[in-house]
Amino acid sequence: MKLLSVNLGRPTASPNTDGPGGVTGIDKRPADGPVTVTDPGPKGTGGSGLAGDAVCDLRHHGGSDQAVYAFAREELDAWEKELGRPLPNGTFGENLTTLGLPVSDARIGERWRIGGGVVLEVTAGRIPCRTFAGHLDEKGWVKRFTRAAATGAYLRVVEPGTIRAGDPVEIVHRPDHEVTAALQFRAVTTERELLPLLLAAGEALHPEALRQARKYVAAHGS
Repeated sequence: MKLLSVNLGRPTASPNTDGPGGVTGIDKRPADGPVTVTDPGPKGTGGSGLAGDAVCDLRHHGGSDQAVYAFAREELDAWEKELGRPLPNGTFGENLTTLGLPVSDARIGERWRIGGGVVLEVTAGRIPCRTFAGHLDEKGWVKRFTRAAATGAYLRVVEPGTIRAGDPVEIVHRPDHEVTAALQFRAVTTERELLPLLLAAGEALHPEALRQARKYVAAHGS
């Protein structure tokens, strides 16, 4: 398991963005050298966990619980076949393009050590938005991505440091529950009856998903 690339985005104009001023950082490109990774701080004030990576819409993106976004090269390859077009690393707006790591099936609270010291913790799957759809320019993209539920994973920074392409990735902690990033995604989008299951992940779960699960249980029971 390793990093194929560490991808950074620069602010670019886009008429399809949800962000303020029609500017987005979703178009990410592989970095040439090492990249510093730190906790960016609370959502709304903190952006990306990667130095040099633009987050233009702080209302919906960035912050401690969405500091880093990872997507598996294997899943990009599957989309390449379906869409009939090349999808270079970073195309899905991911910071980390991985190889040999089951990203969408990673458990909430699972921890990865990258390189010599950076430790990241899985918090949630990625919800597709209008900006993502506009960037891919594929008809019905949000519905297609949602239906596939191969979401990749958002991560928080547990131990900061420096990473680069080629670094090994090691799973150093795997919780004993069965709540994966993909399951969390399905629960908050198309299968809300799964929401009670998310509570098994506890405080490791993205706070917004945890609130949704608790609200559902309060209204419908477990």
